[in-house]
Amino acid sequence: MSATKLLVLAIAFCLAATIISCFAPSCSALSDPQQNQQNGGATRKIGVVKAINGTSITLAPDSGPEINVTVQDTTRVVRIAPGEKDLKNATPIGLQDIQVGDRLLVGGSASDDNQSFTASSVVVMKRSDLEARHEQDLQDWQKRGVDGLAKSVDATAGTVTITVRGKDVVIHTSGGTVIRRYAPNSVKFDDAKSSTLLEIHVSDQVRARGERSADGNDLTAEEIVSGAFPLFAGSINSIDASSSTLTVHDLSSRKNVTLKITQDSQLHRLPPEMAQMIATRLKRSAAGALPGAPQQATDSGSSTGTQGSGMGARRNGMGGSGRAPDLQQVLNHTPAVSLADLHKGDAVVILSTDAKDGPGTAIKLFSGVEPILQSAPNAAQAMMLAPWNVGGPAGELGGP
Repeated sequence: MSATKLLVLAIAFCLAATIISCFAPSCSALSDPQQNQQNGGATRKIGVVKAINGTSITLAPDSGPEINVTVQDTTRVVRIAPGEKDLKNATPIGLQDIQVGDRLLVGGSASDDNQSFTASSVVVMKRSDLEARHEQDLQDWQKRGVDGLAKSVDATAGTVTITVRGKDVVIHTSGGTVIRRYAPNSVKFDDAKSSTLLEIHVSDQVRARGERSADGNDLTAEEIVSGAFPLFAGSINSIDASSSTLTVHDLSSRKNVTLKITQDSQLHRLPPEMAQMIATRLKRSAAGALPGAPQQATDSGSSTGTQGSGMGARRNGMGGSGRAPDLQQVLNHTPAVSLADLHKGDAVVILSTDAKDGPGTAIKLFSGVEPILQSAPNAAQAMMLAPWNVGGPAGELGGP
């Protein structure tokens, strides 16, 4: 295995972490897209409270512009816990109990210009409840989650076989398994759509949560999330600052790829001395051995680590337990840059969304990799991407 290909595999571990950090817990009682449709003359809006002024609430819907919601004396206002699927356990509350950051499902009628809304009912999920539920979900994904690349899918048997760091794990589904797939051009869980096993393809990224067998070879899934996220290397052909896009010549396909850079895109540059050090280190590595790569996951499906806000360090990572520094963490701690810091001809490694129509979005980009690419002969062939796995939740690999 060439040094360049080892780099791609190493960076893959790092880039894949970003996907997992973009997950958020679902709010099933407030997330049904059909609730945004008109129903018997009534309209429902779902969103987050941005401001409150007397009996008027400024609501930021999940899609579309902000809208002013008027709460009347006759408006029914109730609070439910995250995860509730109906209102049988709802608790009546007052308008004064609603706060900025709370999530609302509002029923009522919209004005002709659709800029204001008169509420007949308001269902509230408190921000504090959502944060507590999110933390619980993160811990549960760490404890009972498993992730890897789809190796095979048997929709008839209701199973998906994934490869988790060289080991096959069979995921079993049932009628109660929640299956979602990332929306095109998004890595946010809130944008994931209801899906089926038929939409999961070989080499897709798959994450599942459920009960794992004692030998770790099987998992009975409560929830599955899947998606395709291309990882490629190339050189920048052009940059358009006005549209926040760049065009990259992909060394694997030998085609030009246009990517959008958004406020959520994470751009990094390897310092020259670090790039040279990694190039030397990878060049000397034995074929099939990835220096500093995460260790094999335990049979329980969990791996050591602490939950962070996006850049947490792995407990068994840099400088931990006497091991060599984790290359994933070394890469994660490289300096952040902006689109303005990139130039035509820069060599880059990029993880992106798999957009079907139009350009994809760069999730994470590393520049400054020229010494590493130059150290490997036949770079174009060497950059043919091998399948890559998402490691267990730790630091950036923070859960759902």
